[in-house]
Amino acid sequence: MFHVGGARSALFNWAVAKHTGGTFVLRIEDTDAARNKPEWTEGILSAMASLGMHEQDPTFEGPYFQSLNVALHTDAAAQLFAAGRAYYCDCTRDDVAARTGNAQTGYDGFCRDRGLAYEPGRALRFRTPDEGETSVVDLIRGNPTFPNSAIEDFVVARGDGSPVFLLANVVDDMDERITHVIRGEEHLPNTPKQQLLWEALGATPPTWAHLPVIVNEKRQKLSKRRDKVALEDYLADGILPDAMVNYLMLLGWAPGNDEEILPFETLVERFDIADVNSSSAFFDIKKLTAFNGEYIRAMDVAGFTAAVGPWLHAPHAPWAEEQFDAAAFAAVAPLAQTRVATLAEITENVDFLFLDTPVDDEQSWARAMKEPAAALLADAREALAALEPWEAEPLKDTVTAVGEKHGLKLGKAQAPVRVAVTGRTVGLPLFESLQVLGREKTLARVDAAIARLAA
Repeated sequence: MFHVGGARSALFNWAVAKHTGGTFVLRIEDTDAARNKPEWTEGILSAMASLGMHEQDPTFEGPYFQSLNVALHTDAAAQLFAAGRAYYCDCTRDDVAARTGNAQTGYDGFCRDRGLAYEPGRALRFRTPDEGETSVVDLIRGNPTFPNSAIEDFVVARGDGSPVFLLANVVDDMDERITHVIRGEEHLPNTPKQQLLWEALGATPPTWAHLPVIVNEKRQKLSKRRDKVALEDYLADGILPDAMVNYLMLLGWAPGNDEEILPFETLVERFDIADVNSSSAFFDIKKLTAFNGEYIRAMDVAGFTAAVGPWLHAPHAPWAEEQFDAAAFAAVAPLAQTRVATLAEITENVDFLFLDTPVDDEQSWARAMKEPAAALLADAREALAALEPWEAEPLKDTVTAVGEKHGLKLGKAQAPVRVAVTGRTVGLPLFESLQVLGREKTLARVDAAIARLAA
């Protein structure tokens, strides 16, 4: 699944590419067979396309596959060895621990000057400079500096000769002409190693930008084991792609002027990666949902109707396909559009129109069906049976009059009617709903509620 943090990183890269006239490069790093399946790649491509990042966009390039560049990775490893910038090592972790007395200690450089040639089982290690420091140009974090003495002689090729990710990543970046690497801050500790590799291979390192970590309401880093993190899950729950793009762009950055709800084109115009905050960014699901509601209300009714379409039919809808009435939905769609915050909420707002009987919500029933609910419903049933015409305003006037008879204002008087007809205490405007539902079904549900109260 496509992590929302990965989606934010992709969007920031994309915004930089569009803002500067550059190119967004998608690379699938698939050299680890255990973590690579074709359907996972398709999932990444599909999720990114849902946010607008796809091959048809002129700023989009790829996908490239790291596995196709293995020959370049191997050549780079050989180049490092030939130049004396790397050496072969036959030490195991246990060997290092035995020499240092600490299993957690980094590599101690034992094989640096042993002059070992390659044999199966010998890893290739980069010869980190003994002195000096490595400074990283980071557009978000300034120029963090790492003393070379704190960087161990790290492995660049395994004992079977296969290059490790660090080297493959650098070689691919060089091959694909990467100028800016914008990624999560968890990668920052790897950056001085990668920068040393760039320099050792005779190339100018890219400009880096390490994005702030995304946290939950407890200020814990978002975790797939604990939090809802998959972009696909949010879209499946009815978050609009445009709303998700807008929200993700604001995780660590602000467009200024206290504006938040803005189209992507405007966000791109204002975006500067150097303005991204280095502090952690709170993924606020309530705020995302509120954003989504704003986007829903900005749609025209036809667009809204099309967007909620999947939730009105199987497998989402709790009613049979033949029970759905397109004309009835069209009549309430403008009302529903003003009330739902996600597309998925449409189902519970309109199910009373298509189910044979309303949902049985015990809490709603308990709240609404208190005295004088039975008497009020009986009087309302009698008045509604004789009502002409069956329209929203006369319906409202009728329930208002019945409520006054029982000493209740409209808000209290309509609650038993609403629960009897829709099953819930909240929902679409009641009287417009009754008009669409029709006299026959309305009276039948009121009768059922009266019988239930009597029992």
